[in-house]
Amino acid sequence: MATTTTIDVNGLLGNAKELDRLRKEQEEVVIEINKIHKKCQSTPEMVDKSAENMLFKLRSLYVQVKELSENEVSVSNLLMAQLETLLQSGLSAAQRKKMESNGQRTKRVKGDSDISRHSPAISLRIQPEAAASLKGEQVAARVTLDDAEKEEWIVVKVINFDKEAKQFELLDEDPGEDEDGGGQRTYKLPMSRIIRFPKRNDPSNAPDYPTGKHVLAVYPSTTALYKATVVNPHRKVTIRSSTLCYLLEFADDEEDDGSLPQRPVPFYKVVLLPEGHRQ
Repeated sequence: MATTTTIDVNGLLGNAKELDRLRKEQEEVVIEINKIHKKCQSTPEMVDKSAENMLFKLRSLYVQVKELSENEVSVSNLLMAQLETLLQSGLSAAQRKKMESNGQRTKRVKGDSDISRHSPAISLRIQPEAAASLKGEQVAARVTLDDAEKEEWIVVKVINFDKEAKQFELLDEDPGEDEDGGGQRTYKLPMSRIIRFPKRNDPSNAPDYPTGKHVLAVYPSTTALYKATVVNPHRKVTIRSSTLCYLLEFADDEEDDGSLPQRPVPFYKVVLLPEGHRQ
């Protein structure tokens, strides 16, 4: 496995160098073309005397640029394919399991769109007077029944709130490949099945989770939430673009050697683990 990866990386680096060479050669040819253009503008009398030779040279240079440009596109496409292969091979078995689970989640809950039973442990998170203000926001939603062996939480968008029925109309913007028709799916769920995320533009209100605290968090590169444990001793971790993150270990996320990787997750994708959560 290590040998194959090394070969793939060497091939990637080789193509990257070839791409750089093609671009530099294009720049040199373009400079020659511009010189001829300037010469034609500054000394038109010379163009009249050697017009045929100049036109032949220009045509040759343009053909050369075209070929170099086409080769650049080919090498770029090859590089992207190599990168995709390396990224896929670099995923651990646990990561692939998470990704596959996220892609197939709606198939397992088919027919459960209208769920009306409540879970008192979560119902206090969103009050009726605040529910209407969530329209357009993303929230965490439990889309499995109360008696399901395992709970399934996903990220959905609030479309509307029915005050009389006290139900949310929700849109799953990423239903997965197995959803019939491949379209987006809607749910009607009671308030007890919804948890509001922290406001993305207000990191000062991010909960201060201590080390060892169990949370429910969006697994990286998916729209599914899983049980995780806070492992960083500090309140939050600052990474790219000063995004505030918690450093988490996800349950059932073991690497091939049995270790649990520590993954940074933005604060606005983490909520307190619901009481009685089953995964």
